[in-house]
Amino acid sequence: QVQLVESGGGLVRAGGSLRLSCAVSVNIFEFNSLGWFRQAPGKQREFVASITLGGRIDYADLEGRFIISRDTAKNTVYLQINSLKPEDTAVYYCKANVLSREYWGRGTQVTVSS
Repeated sequence: QVQLVESGGGLVRAGGSLRLSCAVSVNIFEFNSLGWFRQAPGKQREFVASITLGGRIDYADLEGRFIISRDTAKNTVYLQINSLKPEDTAVYYCKANVLSREYWGRGTQVTVSS
């Protein structure tokens, strides 16, 4: 059974940094891609970053403050967020894709105070 568990969120002041983790219960090479999304209060969920099986990385236009990476030995995907802003406040979700199927974690809350 595929499970994705996010962690690393919290309350941080504007200008700070966080590293979010997404632990995957199976070998991450089982997936075509892994990615991060976020959903702010009252808004739709939006794409943040993704990394494919082959290592191609894509980012939303977020001023280069987000860095996605993976540790294949730990079956974990990370999202480094720098220079946090109050508008980054959201629940951050990890998603995995394999063929036509997708799996989501439950999310981790990031709150940025001004």
